[in-house]
Amino acid sequence: MTGHVREGSARTGHLGLCTDLYEVRMVESYLRRGMTAPATFSLFVRPSARRPWLVAVGIERALEVIEAFTFGPEELAELERLGVDRGVRDRLADFEMRGEVWAVEEGTVVLGREPILEVTAPLPIAQLLETAIMNVVQFPMLVATKAARCALAAGGRQLADFGFRRAHGLETGVEAALAAYVGGGFATSNVEAGRRYGVPVTGTMAHSYVQAFTDEREAFRSFVSDHPDQSVLLVDTYDTLEGVRRTIEICQELGIEPKGVRLDSGDLGELAVEARGLLDEAGFGDSIVLASGGLDEYALHELVSGGAPIDGFGVGTALTVSEDHPGLDIVYKLVEYADRPVAKFSGTKSTLPGPKQVSRPEEGITGDVLDRRDTEGPGTALLAPVWRDGRRLGEAFDQEVVRSRVHEQLEALPPAWQTPPYPDAPPLPAVGTALEHLTDEVRRAAPDGGADP
Repeated sequence: MTGHVREGSARTGHLGLCTDLYEVRMVESYLRRGMTAPATFSLFVRPSARRPWLVAVGIERALEVIEAFTFGPEELAELERLGVDRGVRDRLADFEMRGEVWAVEEGTVVLGREPILEVTAPLPIAQLLETAIMNVVQFPMLVATKAARCALAAGGRQLADFGFRRAHGLETGVEAALAAYVGGGFATSNVEAGRRYGVPVTGTMAHSYVQAFTDEREAFRSFVSDHPDQSVLLVDTYDTLEGVRRTIEICQELGIEPKGVRLDSGDLGELAVEARGLLDEAGFGDSIVLASGGLDEYALHELVSGGAPIDGFGVGTALTVSEDHPGLDIVYKLVEYADRPVAKFSGTKSTLPGPKQVSRPEEGITGDVLDRRDTEGPGTALLAPVWRDGRRLGEAFDQEVVRSRVHEQLEALPPAWQTPPYPDAPPLPAVGTALEHLTDEVRRAAPDGGADP
Protein backbone atom coordinates (compact mmCIF):
# COMPACT_ATOMS: atom_id res chain seq x y z
CA MET A 1 0.00 0.00 0.00
CA THR A 2 1.49 3.32 -1.03
CA GLY A 3 1.67 6.18 1.39
CA HIS A 4 -0.63 9.19 1.20
CA VAL A 5 -0.12 12.46 3.01
CA ARG A 6 -3.37 13.66 4.56
CA GLU A 7 -2.92 17.36 3.96
CA GLY A 8 -5.53 19.70 5.42
CA SER A 9 -7.19 16.95 7.41
CA ALA A 10 -7.84 19.16 10.45
CA ARG A 11 -11.31 20.63 10.91
CA THR A 12 -11.68 24.25 9.88
CA GLY A 13 -14.70 25.10 12.00
CA HIS A 14 -16.99 25.05 8.95
CA LEU A 15 -19.28 22.03 8.52
CA GLY A 16 -20.37 22.67 4.94
CA LEU A 17 -18.62 19.58 3.61
CA CYS A 18 -20.22 17.30 6.21
CA THR A 19 -22.69 16.15 3.60
CA ASP A 20 -22.95 13.64 0.77
CA LEU A 21 -21.99 14.58 -2.77
CA TYR A 22 -25.47 13.94 -4.11
CA GLU A 23 -26.78 16.67 -1.80
CA VAL A 24 -24.35 19.11 -3.41
CA ARG A 25 -25.34 18.03 -6.92
CA MET A 26 -29.03 18.54 -6.12
CA VAL A 27 -28.32 21.95 -4.62
CA GLU A 28 -26.42 22.98 -7.75
CA SER A 29 -29.53 22.25 -9.80
CA TYR A 30 -31.87 23.93 -7.34
CA LEU A 31 -29.84 27.14 -7.40
CA ARG A 32 -29.48 27.20 -11.17
CA ARG A 33 -33.24 26.91 -11.53
CA GLY A 34 -34.16 29.36 -8.80
CA MET A 35 -35.76 26.66 -6.65
CA THR A 36 -35.28 28.42 -3.33
CA ALA A 37 -38.83 28.50 -1.92
CA PRO A 38 -39.34 27.19 1.63
CA ALA A 39 -39.20 23.41 2.04
CA THR A 40 -40.03 21.29 5.06
CA PHE A 41 -38.11 18.10 5.79
CA SER A 42 -39.22 15.68 8.51
CA LEU A 43 -36.75 13.56 10.51
CA PHE A 44 -38.14 10.29 11.87
CA VAL A 45 -37.28 6.62 12.35
CA ARG A 46 -39.05 3.96 10.35
CA PRO A 47 -40.91 1.46 12.57
CA SER A 48 -39.03 -1.65 13.71
CA ALA A 49 -40.01 -4.40 16.13
CA ARG A 50 -36.39 -4.41 17.26
CA ARG A 51 -36.91 -0.94 18.72
CA PRO A 52 -40.65 -0.55 19.35
CA TRP A 53 -40.05 2.83 21.01
CA LEU A 54 -37.15 5.26 20.98
CA VAL A 55 -35.63 7.89 23.24
CA ALA A 56 -35.42 11.09 21.21
CA VAL A 57 -32.18 12.91 21.90
CA GLY A 58 -29.69 14.74 19.70
CA ILE A 59 -31.82 17.82 18.98
CA GLU A 60 -29.22 20.06 20.61
CA ARG A 61 -26.56 18.48 18.40
CA ALA A 62 -28.71 19.15 15.33
CA LEU A 63 -29.04 22.83 16.23
CA GLU A 64 -25.28 23.06 16.72
CA VAL A 65 -24.80 21.60 13.24
CA ILE A 66 -27.24 24.08 11.72
CA GLU A 67 -25.37 27.00 13.27
CA ALA A 68 -21.95 25.75 12.12
CA PHE A 69 -22.99 24.62 8.63
CA THR A 70 -21.02 27.19 6.65
CA PHE A 71 -18.41 27.17 3.88
CA GLY A 72 -14.94 28.63 4.42
CA PRO A 73 -12.09 28.97 1.90
CA GLU A 74 -11.01 25.33 2.22
CA GLU A 75 -14.55 24.03 1.76
CA LEU A 76 -15.08 26.23 -1.30
CA ALA A 77 -11.75 25.07 -2.75
CA GLU A 78 -12.89 21.46 -2.40
CA LEU A 79 -16.16 22.26 -4.18
CA GLU A 80 -14.14 23.84 -6.99
CA ARG A 81 -12.10 20.63 -7.24
CA LEU A 82 -15.36 18.70 -7.54
CA GLY A 83 -16.45 20.87 -10.44
CA VAL A 84 -19.05 23.02 -8.71
CA ASP A 85 -19.29 26.20 -10.78
CA ARG A 86 -18.31 29.65 -9.55
CA GLY A 87 -21.84 31.01 -9.30
CA VAL A 88 -22.97 28.19 -7.03
CA ARG A 89 -19.82 28.46 -4.92
CA ASP A 90 -20.41 32.16 -4.46
CA ARG A 91 -23.94 31.46 -3.25
CA LEU A 92 -22.64 28.85 -0.82
CA ALA A 93 -19.96 31.23 0.44
CA ASP A 94 -22.85 33.38 1.67
CA PHE A 95 -24.72 30.34 3.03
CA GLU A 96 -26.71 31.43 6.05
CA MET A 97 -29.36 29.31 7.67
CA ARG A 98 -32.70 31.05 7.73
CA GLY A 99 -35.78 29.14 8.67
CA GLU A 100 -37.39 27.28 11.50
CA VAL A 101 -36.96 24.03 13.37
CA TRP A 102 -39.72 22.25 15.28
CA ALA A 103 -38.78 19.35 17.55
CA VAL A 104 -39.88 17.20 20.44
CA GLU A 105 -38.29 17.84 23.82
CA GLU A 106 -35.00 16.03 24.38
CA GLY A 107 -35.71 12.81 26.23
CA THR A 108 -39.19 12.29 24.80
CA VAL A 109 -40.05 8.65 24.13
CA VAL A 110 -41.43 8.39 20.59
CA LEU A 111 -42.69 5.75 18.19
CA GLY A 112 -41.63 4.97 14.66
CA ARG A 113 -43.00 7.44 12.06
CA GLU A 114 -43.28 10.19 14.67
CA PRO A 115 -41.19 13.27 13.76
CA ILE A 116 -38.24 13.96 16.01
CA LEU A 117 -37.68 17.29 14.33
CA GLU A 118 -38.79 19.15 11.22
CA VAL A 119 -36.72 21.74 9.36
CA THR A 120 -38.31 24.47 7.26
CA ALA A 121 -35.87 26.57 5.21
CA PRO A 122 -35.12 27.50 1.59
CA LEU A 123 -34.90 24.22 -0.32
CA PRO A 124 -31.12 24.27 -1.01
CA ILE A 125 -30.32 24.98 2.63
CA ALA A 126 -32.67 22.37 4.08
CA GLN A 127 -31.40 19.81 1.56
CA LEU A 128 -27.73 20.29 2.42
CA LEU A 129 -28.41 19.70 6.10
CA GLU A 130 -29.83 16.20 5.58
CA THR A 131 -26.75 14.05 6.09
CA ALA A 132 -25.31 15.93 9.06
CA ILE A 133 -28.61 16.15 10.95
CA MET A 134 -29.30 12.45 10.45
CA ASN A 135 -25.80 11.64 11.68
CA VAL A 136 -25.85 13.67 14.89
CA VAL A 137 -29.34 12.55 15.91
CA GLN A 138 -29.16 8.88 14.98
CA PHE A 139 -26.24 7.84 17.18
CA PRO A 140 -27.27 9.37 20.53
CA MET A 141 -30.82 8.09 19.98
CA LEU A 142 -29.45 4.63 19.28
CA VAL A 143 -27.40 4.52 22.50
CA ALA A 144 -29.94 6.33 24.70
CA THR A 145 -32.63 3.88 23.64
CA LYS A 146 -30.37 0.90 24.35
CA ALA A 147 -29.49 2.40 27.73
CA ALA A 148 -33.16 2.90 28.55
CA ARG A 149 -33.92 -0.73 27.73
CA CYS A 150 -31.06 -1.83 29.98
CA ALA A 151 -32.19 0.47 32.79
CA LEU A 152 -35.71 -0.94 32.71
CA ALA A 153 -34.38 -4.50 32.70
CA ALA A 154 -32.05 -3.72 35.62
CA GLY A 155 -35.00 -2.74 37.79
CA GLY A 156 -33.36 0.20 39.56
CA ARG A 157 -29.95 -1.40 40.11
CA GLN A 158 -26.75 0.55 39.51
CA LEU A 159 -25.53 0.73 35.92
CA ALA A 160 -22.14 1.59 34.47
CA ASP A 161 -21.07 2.15 30.87
CA PHE A 162 -17.96 0.07 30.20
CA GLY A 163 -17.99 0.39 26.41
CA PHE A 164 -15.44 3.12 25.63
CA ARG A 165 -12.77 0.72 24.36
CA ARG A 166 -15.21 -0.86 21.89
CA ALA A 167 -16.71 2.41 20.62
CA HIS A 168 -16.24 3.32 16.98
CA GLY A 169 -13.80 6.12 17.72
CA LEU A 170 -12.79 8.23 20.69
CA GLU A 171 -15.38 10.97 20.16
CA THR A 172 -18.05 8.38 19.59
CA GLY A 173 -17.22 6.81 22.94
CA VAL A 174 -17.54 10.13 24.73
CA GLU A 175 -20.88 10.90 23.08
CA ALA A 176 -22.09 7.38 23.87
CA ALA A 177 -21.34 7.92 27.56
CA LEU A 178 -23.51 11.05 27.62
CA ALA A 179 -26.32 9.34 25.71
CA ALA A 180 -26.20 6.37 28.08
CA TYR A 181 -26.35 8.71 31.07
CA VAL A 182 -29.43 10.59 29.94
CA GLY A 183 -31.10 7.48 28.52
CA GLY A 184 -30.59 5.14 31.42
CA GLY A 185 -28.78 6.86 34.26
CA PHE A 186 -25.47 5.09 33.58
CA ALA A 187 -22.26 6.12 35.26
CA THR A 188 -19.27 5.64 32.96
CA SER A 189 -15.71 4.40 32.96
CA ASN A 190 -14.95 7.16 30.43
CA VAL A 191 -12.87 9.83 32.14
CA GLU A 192 -13.21 12.38 29.33
CA ALA A 193 -17.01 12.10 29.44
CA GLY A 194 -16.78 12.93 33.13
CA ARG A 195 -14.66 16.00 32.47
CA ARG A 196 -16.64 17.25 29.49
CA TYR A 197 -20.19 16.51 30.56
CA GLY A 198 -20.07 15.82 34.28
CA VAL A 199 -21.19 12.21 33.84
CA PRO A 200 -20.40 10.27 37.06
CA VAL A 201 -17.21 8.24 36.57
CA THR A 202 -16.60 4.81 38.04
CA GLY A 203 -13.98 2.06 37.88
CA THR A 204 -11.40 0.18 39.92
CA MET A 205 -9.25 -2.56 38.40
CA ALA A 206 -8.84 -4.98 35.49
CA HIS A 207 -7.55 -8.54 35.33
CA SER A 208 -4.16 -7.23 34.23
CA TYR A 209 -3.67 -5.65 37.65
CA VAL A 210 -4.10 -9.01 39.36
CA GLN A 211 -1.90 -10.75 36.79
CA ALA A 212 0.88 -8.21 37.27
CA PHE A 213 1.39 -9.61 40.80
CA THR A 214 2.68 -13.09 41.48
CA ASP A 215 0.02 -13.64 44.10
CA GLU A 216 -3.69 -12.67 43.98
CA ARG A 217 -3.70 -11.91 47.70
CA GLU A 218 -0.86 -9.46 47.27
CA ALA A 219 -2.70 -7.80 44.37
CA PHE A 220 -5.82 -7.37 46.49
CA ARG A 221 -3.82 -6.21 49.52
CA SER A 222 -2.01 -3.58 47.45
CA PHE A 223 -5.15 -2.26 45.79
CA VAL A 224 -7.18 -2.06 48.99
CA SER A 225 -4.28 -0.35 50.78
CA ASP A 226 -3.90 2.20 47.97
CA HIS A 227 -7.63 2.76 47.38
CA PRO A 228 -9.54 1.93 50.56
CA ASP A 229 -12.60 3.92 49.40
CA GLN A 230 -12.65 2.27 45.97
CA SER A 231 -12.20 -1.31 47.02
CA VAL A 232 -14.40 -3.15 44.53
CA LEU A 233 -12.18 -6.09 43.66
CA LEU A 234 -12.38 -8.08 40.43
CA VAL A 235 -12.43 -11.64 41.72
CA ASP A 236 -12.60 -13.92 38.66
CA THR A 237 -9.04 -13.82 37.31
CA TYR A 238 -8.41 -17.37 38.53
CA ASP A 239 -11.11 -18.92 40.70
CA THR A 240 -14.08 -16.65 41.36
CA LEU A 241 -15.20 -17.89 44.77
CA GLU A 242 -11.63 -18.24 45.96
CA GLY A 243 -11.20 -14.61 44.86
CA VAL A 244 -14.15 -13.63 47.07
CA ARG A 245 -12.63 -15.50 50.02
CA ARG A 246 -9.29 -13.75 49.46
CA THR A 247 -11.05 -10.40 49.33
CA ILE A 248 -12.65 -11.13 52.69
CA GLU A 249 -9.37 -12.36 54.15
CA ILE A 250 -7.39 -9.29 53.05
CA CYS A 251 -10.03 -6.81 54.18
CA GLN A 252 -10.34 -8.48 57.57
CA GLU A 253 -6.58 -8.37 57.88
CA LEU A 254 -6.51 -4.64 57.07
CA GLY A 255 -9.61 -3.82 59.09
CA ILE A 256 -11.44 -2.47 56.04
CA GLU A 257 -14.90 -3.40 54.82
CA PRO A 258 -14.69 -4.04 51.07
CA LYS A 259 -16.88 -1.83 48.95
CA GLY A 260 -17.69 -4.93 46.96
CA VAL A 261 -16.68 -7.57 44.44
CA ARG A 262 -17.13 -7.71 40.68
CA LEU A 263 -17.97 -10.88 38.75
CA ASP A 264 -17.02 -10.84 35.08
CA SER A 265 -17.43 -14.41 33.84
CA GLY A 266 -19.14 -17.73 34.48
CA ASP A 267 -22.69 -18.28 35.69
CA LEU A 268 -23.22 -14.81 37.11
CA GLY A 269 -26.50 -15.64 38.82
CA GLU A 270 -25.14 -18.66 40.68
CA LEU A 271 -21.84 -17.00 41.49
CA ALA A 272 -23.65 -13.93 42.83
CA VAL A 273 -25.63 -16.10 45.25
CA GLU A 274 -22.47 -17.75 46.56
CA ALA A 275 -20.50 -14.50 46.70
CA ARG A 276 -23.33 -12.79 48.58
CA GLY A 277 -23.41 -15.65 51.07
CA LEU A 278 -19.68 -15.46 51.71
CA LEU A 279 -19.75 -11.68 52.21
CA ASP A 280 -22.74 -11.86 54.55
CA GLU A 281 -21.22 -14.68 56.56
CA ALA A 282 -18.08 -12.57 57.03
CA GLY A 283 -20.15 -9.67 58.33
CA PHE A 284 -19.81 -7.61 55.15
CA GLY A 285 -23.51 -7.17 54.51
CA ASP A 286 -23.03 -3.67 53.10
CA SER A 287 -20.54 -4.82 50.49
CA ILE A 288 -22.05 -4.91 47.01
CA VAL A 289 -21.93 -7.52 44.28
CA LEU A 290 -21.42 -6.17 40.75
CA ALA A 291 -21.54 -8.09 37.49
CA SER A 292 -20.19 -7.44 34.00
CA GLY A 293 -19.13 -9.35 30.93
CA GLY A 294 -21.23 -9.53 27.76
CA LEU A 295 -24.37 -8.15 29.36
CA ASP A 296 -27.35 -6.58 27.60
CA GLU A 297 -31.01 -5.98 28.47
CA TYR A 298 -31.92 -9.62 27.86
CA ALA A 299 -29.20 -10.91 30.21
CA LEU A 300 -30.06 -8.26 32.79
CA HIS A 301 -33.73 -9.21 32.70
CA GLU A 302 -32.88 -12.89 33.14
CA LEU A 303 -30.63 -12.18 36.13
CA VAL A 304 -33.02 -9.76 37.81
CA SER A 305 -36.15 -11.83 37.23
CA GLY A 306 -34.26 -14.87 38.47
CA GLY A 307 -33.57 -13.13 41.78
CA ALA A 308 -29.78 -12.90 41.45
CA PRO A 309 -28.45 -10.81 44.38
CA ILE A 310 -26.57 -8.38 42.13
CA ASP A 311 -26.50 -4.72 43.10
CA GLY A 312 -25.18 -3.26 39.85
CA PHE A 313 -24.12 -4.05 36.32
CA GLY A 314 -21.43 -2.94 33.91
CA VAL A 315 -22.60 -2.97 30.29
CA GLY A 316 -20.04 -2.51 27.55
CA THR A 317 -20.08 -3.42 23.89
CA ALA A 318 -23.79 -4.20 23.76
CA LEU A 319 -24.52 -0.65 24.88
CA THR A 320 -21.95 1.47 23.09
CA VAL A 321 -22.44 -0.07 19.64
CA SER A 322 -26.06 -1.18 20.26
CA GLU A 323 -24.85 -4.62 19.27
CA ASP A 324 -28.19 -6.27 18.49
CA HIS A 325 -29.43 -3.33 16.40
CA PRO A 326 -26.46 -1.15 15.43
CA GLY A 327 -28.29 1.40 13.33
CA LEU A 328 -31.68 3.10 13.30
CA ASP A 329 -33.54 3.37 10.00
CA ILE A 330 -33.62 7.15 10.40
CA VAL A 331 -34.72 9.28 7.46
CA TYR A 332 -35.06 12.96 6.56
CA LYS A 333 -37.82 13.31 4.01
CA LEU A 334 -39.22 16.24 2.05
CA VAL A 335 -42.86 16.70 3.03
CA GLU A 336 -43.63 20.14 1.62
CA TYR A 337 -42.13 22.49 -0.99
CA ALA A 338 -43.42 25.95 -1.92
CA ASP A 339 -46.61 25.33 0.08
CA ARG A 340 -47.21 22.10 -1.87
CA PRO A 341 -47.45 18.98 0.34
CA VAL A 342 -45.45 16.07 -1.09
CA ALA A 343 -45.08 12.41 -0.21
CA LYS A 344 -43.35 9.25 -1.34
CA PHE A 345 -45.56 6.29 -2.24
CA SER A 346 -43.35 3.22 -2.33
CA GLY A 347 -44.53 0.40 -0.14
CA THR A 348 -42.95 0.21 3.31
CA LYS A 349 -40.90 3.32 2.51
CA SER A 350 -43.94 5.49 1.86
CA THR A 351 -44.11 8.81 3.70
CA LEU A 352 -46.88 11.13 4.83
CA PRO A 353 -47.15 14.69 3.44
CA GLY A 354 -46.96 18.06 5.12
CA PRO A 355 -45.57 19.45 8.39
CA LYS A 356 -46.84 17.38 11.30
CA GLN A 357 -47.68 17.30 14.96
CA VAL A 358 -47.92 14.41 17.41
CA SER A 359 -50.58 14.62 20.11
CA ARG A 360 -50.27 12.49 23.22
CA PRO A 361 -53.42 12.10 25.33
CA GLU A 362 -53.55 11.43 29.05
CA GLU A 363 -53.43 7.66 28.58
CA GLY A 364 -49.91 8.09 27.22
CA ILE A 365 -47.93 6.88 24.25
CA THR A 366 -50.42 4.17 23.29
CA GLY A 367 -52.87 6.92 22.32
CA ASP A 368 -50.50 8.98 20.16
CA VAL A 369 -52.07 10.66 17.12
CA LEU A 370 -49.98 11.83 14.15
CA ASP A 371 -51.69 14.61 12.23
CA ARG A 372 -51.17 17.83 10.29
CA ARG A 373 -49.34 20.48 12.28
CA ASP A 374 -52.23 22.92 12.01
CA THR A 375 -54.71 20.40 13.44
CA GLU A 376 -55.39 20.38 17.16
CA GLY A 377 -55.28 16.88 18.58
CA PRO A 378 -56.07 15.36 21.97
CA GLY A 379 -53.74 15.90 24.91
CA THR A 380 -50.25 17.37 24.69
CA ALA A 381 -48.60 18.49 21.45
CA LEU A 382 -45.09 16.99 21.38
CA LEU A 383 -43.40 19.23 18.79
CA ALA A 384 -42.73 22.93 19.31
CA PRO A 385 -40.47 25.57 17.68
CA VAL A 386 -36.91 25.29 19.00
CA TRP A 387 -34.98 27.48 16.53
CA ARG A 388 -35.88 30.35 14.23
CA ASP A 389 -33.58 32.45 12.00
CA GLY A 390 -30.48 31.93 14.12
CA ARG A 391 -32.20 32.25 17.49
CA ARG A 392 -32.68 29.40 19.94
CA LEU A 393 -36.16 29.13 21.38
CA GLY A 394 -37.09 27.51 24.66
CA GLU A 395 -34.81 26.18 27.36
CA ALA A 396 -31.16 25.26 26.83
CA PHE A 397 -30.14 21.60 26.94
CA ASP A 398 -29.77 20.38 30.53
CA GLN A 399 -28.73 16.76 30.81
CA GLU A 400 -30.20 16.37 34.29
CA VAL A 401 -33.58 17.63 33.10
CA VAL A 402 -33.42 15.33 30.08
CA ARG A 403 -32.42 12.39 32.23
CA SER A 404 -35.38 13.00 34.57
CA ARG A 405 -37.75 13.31 31.62
CA VAL A 406 -36.57 9.99 30.21
CA HIS A 407 -37.01 8.31 33.58
CA GLU A 408 -40.57 9.60 33.96
CA GLN A 409 -41.54 8.54 30.46
CA LEU A 410 -40.04 5.08 30.81
CA GLU A 411 -42.05 4.50 33.97
CA ALA A 412 -45.21 5.41 32.05
CA LEU A 413 -44.62 2.86 29.28
CA PRO A 414 -46.98 -0.12 29.18
CA PRO A 415 -45.44 -2.97 31.23
CA ALA A 416 -45.26 -5.21 28.16
CA TRP A 417 -43.00 -2.64 26.45
CA GLN A 418 -40.55 -2.30 29.33
CA THR A 419 -38.73 -5.65 29.49
CA PRO A 420 -38.29 -8.75 27.32
CA PRO A 421 -40.09 -10.20 25.52
CA TYR A 422 -40.95 -7.02 23.63
CA PRO A 423 -43.88 -6.51 21.22
CA ASP A 424 -43.69 -8.69 18.11
CA ALA A 425 -44.77 -5.79 15.91
CA PRO A 426 -43.83 -2.13 16.33
CA PRO A 427 -46.65 -0.02 17.80
CA LEU A 428 -47.59 2.94 15.61
CA PRO A 429 -49.32 6.25 16.22
CA ALA A 430 -52.84 6.62 14.89
CA VAL A 431 -53.04 8.81 11.77
CA GLY A 432 -55.40 11.74 12.26
CA THR A 433 -58.31 12.42 9.96
CA ALA A 434 -56.84 15.61 8.49
CA LEU A 435 -53.56 13.87 7.64
CA GLU A 436 -55.43 10.94 6.10
CA HIS A 437 -57.38 13.30 3.85
CA LEU A 438 -54.24 15.21 2.86
CA THR A 439 -52.45 11.96 2.03
CA ASP A 440 -55.33 10.87 -0.20
CA GLU A 441 -55.27 14.22 -2.00
CA VAL A 442 -51.51 14.06 -2.58
CA ARG A 443 -51.75 10.46 -3.75
CA ARG A 444 -54.45 11.30 -6.28
CA ALA A 445 -52.34 14.17 -7.62
CA ALA A 446 -49.20 12.05 -7.92
CA PRO A 447 -48.21 10.45 -11.24
CA ASP A 448 -50.06 7.13 -11.72
CA GLY A 449 -52.06 7.88 -8.62
CA GLY A 450 -49.08 7.29 -6.37
CA ALA A 451 -48.89 3.61 -7.30
CA ASP A 452 -45.69 1.65 -6.93
CA PRO A 453 -43.89 1.27 -10.28
